[in-house]
Amino acid sequence: MRRISKLTRVAVGVASLALAATACGGTSSDNNDSGSDGGKDDLGLAIAYDIGGKGDQSFNDAAFAGLEKARDEFGYKTADIEPTEGETDADKEQRLASLAKQGYNPVIGVGFAYGPAMEAVAAKYPDTTFGIVDSVVEGDNVASLVFAEEQASYLAGVAAAKATKTNTVGFVGGVDIPLIHKFEAGYKQGVQDTSGGKVKVVSQYLTQTAEEGGFSSPDKGKAAAEGQIEKKADVVYQAAGLSGQGVIEAAAKAKVWAIGVDSDQYEQEALAAYKDYILTSALKDVGGAVYTLAKSVEDGEPLTGVQTFDLKVDGVGLSESNPEFANIEGLQDAVNEAKEGIIDGSIKVNTE
Repeated sequence: MRRISKLTRVAVGVASLALAATACGGTSSDNNDSGSDGGKDDLGLAIAYDIGGKGDQSFNDAAFAGLEKARDEFGYKTADIEPTEGETDADKEQRLASLAKQGYNPVIGVGFAYGPAMEAVAAKYPDTTFGIVDSVVEGDNVASLVFAEEQASYLAGVAAAKATKTNTVGFVGGVDIPLIHKFEAGYKQGVQDTSGGKVKVVSQYLTQTAEEGGFSSPDKGKAAAEGQIEKKADVVYQAAGLSGQGVIEAAAKAKVWAIGVDSDQYEQEALAAYKDYILTSALKDVGGAVYTLAKSVEDGEPLTGVQTFDLKVDGVGLSESNPEFANIEGLQDAVNEAKEGIIDGSIKVNTE
């Protein structure tokens, strides 16, 4: 029977997994020679990356952190597979089917783009547990790992409203799709509620489709941020995957604030040159979700159905690693108050 549930507090906290995410470029491959000599019982978690791949300092790296924790804790073989440029749903389907056929369990598609492929493959491998991040796929053996991105984004908006000196802040979305609309909606509401409408939000989406590079083009992110900074934005929030690195670079060059996404980007080694200008990051515990599904399979009680990660279970949040976060007058108290309001239901956050 398909279960619809909200997870209890996840075993891996947002902050610890975000800090664990590493910057690894190049092509991902099986860890520990996965699949070379073992049977199904020897193989564990496999993840298939979204656009941008490992090394994005964000979404995909957070998923890898969850894989690392599962691998270290359970002592089994794992695999993490890179996407290919211009790939089709058929390519994704082949990738997921190959992992399941080799005996990996669970098999997780990192990103909504895996939806059609997973729906097809999961039906063919009923004994394998599948997971998909950021999408809902029907299936008795599928766990849909979804997040309340709008809640973390609301907190980012609160921080932006408190940090701005020009009363203009920016938002850069990678691709113009409903998922990223959630980030924008929460951010705008947080800015407006905190400032009483006095702070203007300038928004831009990099592309209409993922295939055009909206999540994988730092140059596009940099150009968009530069344009917003020219319009006097002194805080720029990005929800753009790998493209967000360009946003952060542009903000640092202009000596204005950037707000990161998914992982704690202040702590990312590859972004160390810009960290003084990364005010905070809207956290999304993709790694915690990946680990939680892997643990459920390891425990013999695999999760299925919709698994929702929100503020109540620390599935989303806001980082506080930059010391300046605590030094901006009123920021910490405003964020704490907003978080309490969201959790107790007195603040309803928009999703569009």
